Amino acid sequence: MAIEEFAYFIAENSPGKRAVEIGVGFQLSVALKLRELGYDVTVIDWNEKAVANARKAGLNAIRDDVFNPRLEIYRDADVIYSVRPTPEIVRPILRLGRTIKKPVYILPFSGDPIPPGTRLVNYRGLAIYATKGI
Repeated sequence: MAIEEFAYFIAENSPGKRAVEIGVGFQLSVALKLRELGYDVTVIDWNEKAVANARKAGLNAIRDDVFNPRLEIYRDADVIYSVRPTPEIVRPILRLGRTIKKPVYILPFSGDPIPPGTRLVNYRGLAIYATKGI
């Protein structure tokens, strides 16, 4: 199953065309596919090398800390998503979504528990955690 399928899920379920990916790391395929689908995508990571790598690929990339996020980065987003985030950043991502009142979609590692406040959605064989709108 291609991870890019997650981009199609977001496109089919997002209320708009502005997306923010939290914890992008060095996996850019979902952000690049969303951009190809007409989205204005911003990717976020705390690692400056990951941010530089995303910029090199032509993405709008910002260094930020999800444990103490700069809310102005996220307020204009229509959706927040994360691809296989480490377990410790899942709750801060969900808290951020609640704070700015935006849906959050998480593509977890297999075996990650379903976070409180989300529901499991099966999309083309991908397990996705969604907060609302689905």
